[in-house]
Amino acid sequence: MATSSIINIGRLTQIAGFELVRMFLTKRGLIALAAFALVWLVILRYPIGQAVGIISSPDFEQIARDISGSIGLSKLLDWPESEFAMYWLIALYSFPVFSLFICSDQTVGDRERGTLRFLSLRSTRFEILFGRFLGQLAVLTCLVGITLIATLAVLGFREPSLLAGGLGRAVSIFLILIVTFSPFVALMSLINTFASSSRLAIVLAILYFTAGGIIVGLLEWQLPALSVLDYLFPGVQIELLAGQNLPLLSALAIPLVQTAVLLAVAQRIFARSSL
Repeated sequence: MATSSIINIGRLTQIAGFELVRMFLTKRGLIALAAFALVWLVILRYPIGQAVGIISSPDFEQIARDISGSIGLSKLLDWPESEFAMYWLIALYSFPVFSLFICSDQTVGDRERGTLRFLSLRSTRFEILFGRFLGQLAVLTCLVGITLIATLAVLGFREPSLLAGGLGRAVSIFLILIVTFSPFVALMSLINTFASSSRLAIVLAILYFTAGGIIVGLLEWQLPALSVLDYLFPGVQIELLAGQNLPLLSALAIPLVQTAVLLAVAQRIFARSSL
C-alpha cells in the first residue's frame, strides 16, 4: 500500500477517469447508457415535450395550488420555460434513485476480482476511494448535462426566443442538481467499503432509506427533537427544493455537508478494512 499521505492529483485523475471509460467505452456501460437514453427519449417526447400543455392546463394548476402548502409547486407555474419546470421535477426525483444503481460498483467489484490489492500498491486508499467517488460523480454530471442540453433543444424548437433565459436556467439547474446528487454517490462509496457485491450494495442502500426511515420516524414520534436524524438521509431537502422553497445556501450546504461526512466515514472504514 502506498504510504505517502500526499494526494497525487495524477493518480486521482486516472482513477476517476477510469469510471468514465467504464461507463462510456465498455459493452456493459453502453448497454446501461442505451437503456438510460430510451427512458429519457420517452420523457423528452411526452412530459417534457408536452410540458406547456400539461403545466398550463387547469387541472395541473389546481393540483399545484392544492399541494403548494407541502412542496410549493405553484412557484413552478411562473417559470416561462415550462420544459425546465417539468425537467426539474422529473430529474430531482429520478436521478437520486438512478445514481444508487449506476454507482453501486465503486470498489466492491475490484475487491471481488482481487484487483483492489493491486491498486493499493500504486495508490493510497484515500485516492482509490475519492477517485472512484469523483469518477462516478463525473458520470452522473455527464448524464445530467446531456439531458439538460436535450431539454434546452426541445425548448428552442418550441420557442427560440426563450433560449437565452433557458440557458441560464439550465446552468442553475445543473449546478444545484450535481450538488444535490453528490451525497447519494458518497453513500454508495460508503456502502462499497463493506458490501460483498454491487447487488448487495443496492439492497443495503434501499434498506438504509426504507428501514432506516421507519426507525427514525418511530424515534421522532416518541421524541420530536430527534427530527435532526432526518439529515442522516441524502435528499432530505428535496421536497422543499422541488418547490423552490429552500434558500440557495441551505440547498447547497446540506448535501455538501452530508457528502463530506459520508466520505469521511467511508475513508475511516476503508482504511481499516481488509482488501
